[in-house]
Amino acid sequence: VYRLTTALYNSGVKGSTVEEQANVCLALLMGYSASFIDHGEKQKHIQEVLDRCWDILDALPASLLKLRLLTACYGEVFDEPLADEGRVIINSWDSASLTSDQQEAIAEFQNVVDNPYLWEYIEE
Repeated sequence: VYRLTTALYNSGVKGSTVEEQANVCLALLMGYSASFIDHGEKQKHIQEVLDRCWDILDALPASLLKLRLLTACYGEVFDEPLADEGRVIINSWDSASLTSDQQEAIAEFQNVVDNPYLWEYIEE
């Protein structure tokens, strides 16, 4: 996963539409998040992707894609306004007619919000 994510990052692919850009950023953030490997550049790459995300999020309409990107960004920076925006999107959906993709995205969002330090162990 790390090798493929780094290859995508190094390819310079950014996407031509805001949705394509969002999908590339989402793939990069998810790929780096899924891998524990770091050859010294991982955090720099993540920060550069996050910097791109701020403009993309402003331009992206409220949607499933935006919720997923907000979730991935929140999982990196734990900035509460990102979670608030995710909640607004979720609350705008009709809970009686959610698609399986929406249900999955809501569950992932809730998991990241409820467990912000998923990989850290706290000694008591």
